[in-house]
Amino acid sequence: MGSGAALVDRAGVHRLRNLGPRSAAMLADAGIETVGDLRALGAAGAFRRLRFMGAKPSRNLLWAMAAGLQGRDWRTLDEAEKAALGAALLD
Repeated sequence: MGSGAALVDRAGVHRLRNLGPRSAAMLADAGIETVGDLRALGAAGAFRRLRFMGAKPSRNLLWAMAAGLQGRDWRTLDEAEKAALGAALLD
């Protein structure tokens, strides 16, 4: 991983596209504060942790996290990508 990626990984999750203050606060409450924390867990892993911690995340947040890690708008995810993310929750 290059130094640019390391800098991004240390950035707060609020810096990711699609994630606003409420999403960032929910993630922080679950111990997911940086882009690197989110990347390490993946969107599905973070979603499962949020549920385990008692939060009630929406599927839109799942899609927002996944797309944000790719630098994409969540609305660009196609149905196959959304289905794969949903299936990953069952792993």
